[in-house]
Amino acid sequence: MRKSPGRSGAVKVQIAERRAGRDVVLEHVGTAHDDAELAALMEVARGKLYPGQGELTLDGVAPRTVEGEPTTVDITSKSNAVLWQVLQAAYTDLGFDVVDDDAFEQLVLARLIEPTSKADSLRVLRELGIAHASLRTMFRSLERAGERDYRSLLADACFAHAASVGDISLCLYDVTTLYFEAEDEDSLRKVGYSKERRVDPQVVVGLLVDRNGFPLEIGCFEGNKAETLTLIPIVDQFRQRHSLEGFVVVADAGMLSATNLRELDDAGLHFIVGSRTTKAPVDLESHFRWHGDAFRDGQVIDTITPRHGRTRAGASDPMVKAEPIWKSEHDSSWRAVWAYSGKRAVRDNRTLTLQEERARDVVAGDKAARTPRFVKTVSGSRKIDEASLARARRLVGLKGYVTNIPATLMPAAEVMSSYHDLWHVEQSFRMSKTDLRARPMFHHTRDAIEAHLTIVFASLAISRYLHTTTGLTVRKILHALKPIQQITVRIAGHDHVARDPITKPAQAILDALDITLD
Repeated sequence: MRKSPGRSGAVKVQIAERRAGRDVVLEHVGTAHDDAELAALMEVARGKLYPGQGELTLDGVAPRTVEGEPTTVDITSKSNAVLWQVLQAAYTDLGFDVVDDDAFEQLVLARLIEPTSKADSLRVLRELGIAHASLRTMFRSLERAGERDYRSLLADACFAHAASVGDISLCLYDVTTLYFEAEDEDSLRKVGYSKERRVDPQVVVGLLVDRNGFPLEIGCFEGNKAETLTLIPIVDQFRQRHSLEGFVVVADAGMLSATNLRELDDAGLHFIVGSRTTKAPVDLESHFRWHGDAFRDGQVIDTITPRHGRTRAGASDPMVKAEPIWKSEHDSSWRAVWAYSGKRAVRDNRTLTLQEERARDVVAGDKAARTPRFVKTVSGSRKIDEASLARARRLVGLKGYVTNIPATLMPAAEVMSSYHDLWHVEQSFRMSKTDLRARPMFHHTRDAIEAHLTIVFASLAISRYLHTTTGLTVRKILHALKPIQQITVRIAGHDHVARDPITKPAQAILDALDITLD
């Protein structure tokens, strides 16, 4: 580290390396114009040096003094003030300050930095140099979250934000499960269906987001509740909270139940739901009769599908070559859009081939496993279900969508593109499970679980807001801003503040959020 004279008596503080008899500047820390600035910059520079590295003195410059006495410099505090200001600005921009609870705000922002337990959040805040509430106050804020219904305040703020900058005419819905490190079930935490085949008690969480993935509504259900039964309660909650009518709800095939579609339609809502491939033979019976198994890449067939899968009422007439045009007054059918993709067909065929090989290995006794797809048991012996395999091969490359939106309002291409926006809600769930670590949970009461989800909901909204505004994930924002420290030094009894230089990536974040540093 060295100090070198600048213009007009200013002093440059630089980090340099001696190479071949010359000083090579590695970093310019800053330029000091008085004793306070010089002391502060020197402390910043010292913090950047590795242990054992030395300091080059400025030839001919005596140590600075105050009234003839050596100047004493004490660091009184260090903090990640820039990072904290950015997170607080996002919290305020979204209108979350309507909650008016500093402890709750600290829990939400601490979760963005490092998802951990409520008690350990104090360590996160302490390491950032942020003054924080006591642990008791933190837990009281969780109680207040339920008593004062923070969830509704945050949901109203999220809706106002989404309505002002985005499009709430189309909302996406999906579910996930959050498991607990617990042995016993209770009225909420129950063992249920798990894609990961876990046997821990869990809860089912439904999330409704706008078409860009910004969260609008969240709900919690018993762990053994069927996913199809979660859609209507969340949509109704959202619709009644904001007095909305006529928006479009998009969900995957897991939500495809006759009851769900009927109730959405009865509520005056539009829907787009993924269809199951097993429905294709009925929906496309006319195509198969007149055109066989031939499809061209990108082909779209706009037709109808029975409202109830166990009956052909509402199905198209295979004796008529032209596909029927669905109309809203049809009381026995919904509109169905089927699309064929060559790439999807290649992928589906590859998957089917692997499943067929596994099935043949099981039938031949070469592999011991649970009964896989395309294996049936006849008279006590296993055989390949050739009919099912052939039927599956016939349907490769097809993807279906069920909706109650007439073609006059939304063409087939828009139906498909709207459904494909579902990846946004899936991304939000991935963020809540990874970046925000919504699971596992260690809470025991329903109120505590709901309060935890409220914090996750708020953190997720801030994360999506920062991502949309800056183009960077929370992890990248932390990487850019966390190294920038602000220190307070006391010189001769007076406090002075200095911070690391703002890097270009950091400045880009500040500019995107329209933040001027304090």
